Amino acid sequence: MSKNVIFCYSGSGNCLDFAKNVAKGLGDTDIIMMRKAPVKTDVRDAERVGFIVPCYGGGLPGDVESFLGSIRISPNAYPFAVGQYAGYLGCGLHKIDKQFKLDLWTGLSHQCSCIWLFPHQLMLPPVTPKMAQKRSERTAKKLVKSILAGEKSKKSPPKMELNALESKVWPKLAVGKAKKFAVTDACIGCRQCEKLCPKGNIRFVDGKPTFGTNCIQCLSCLQYCPKEAITLTEKSVKREHYHNPNVSAAELMESIIHID
Repeated sequence: MSKNVIFCYSGSGNCLDFAKNVAKGLGDTDIIMMRKAPVKTDVRDAERVGFIVPCYGGGLPGDVESFLGSIRISPNAYPFAVGQYAGYLGCGLHKIDKQFKLDLWTGLSHQCSCIWLFPHQLMLPPVTPKMAQKRSERTAKKLVKSILAGEKSKKSPPKMELNALESKVWPKLAVGKAKKFAVTDACIGCRQCEKLCPKGNIRFVDGKPTFGTNCIQCLSCLQYCPKEAITLTEKSVKREHYHNPNVSAAELMESIIHID
């Protein structure tokens, strides 16, 4: 077991990029992905345990909340968490704090992957994509210093009760949106989208992907499509697709990423 463990969920690659930067600063870190059920949940040997997650519909993405219940950490561990969002933090970190009583937490605004709702460049406060990436890297370095110094947050993450209500509605909205997935003739049948889908919601028929309704709107299929052949509503056709330039589709599919 590595000295440090980070549980990470990432759809567009932003959270994984941040986790990798934190891991490089800490050294000897296992990044355990939570796109599917984590392959390792008993991490009681780790001295520091982090959670780096995006805000989906005001809360935690997909099955992450249920995954949290299976994770075991040492009572002497130093738990920390980072929530990434485009417009607001949501209630996700509050839920993690209830489970593990976080020593340190922070939020970070980055590009929106949900391009049927907003262009990916829309962030609060408004900055350019390049500035957002630089800010992410600076925040990771600052967080590493705080973790190594054993700093503790002065207050707990906010409950964000309105976002908690929003997060209950989000799964139904995700199902409705999933019905609007479409594929253009640009598709080359590489099957990357099928492999990326954490819910097994994509199947190939006659060389083209078909979509079910068991979707959590991570949109990795759309954002990582090498030909931008996957669309979701007319707005997504017109808007620039986005995924973090430092994270490959192959990395998103890993179960554990170790960084010395």
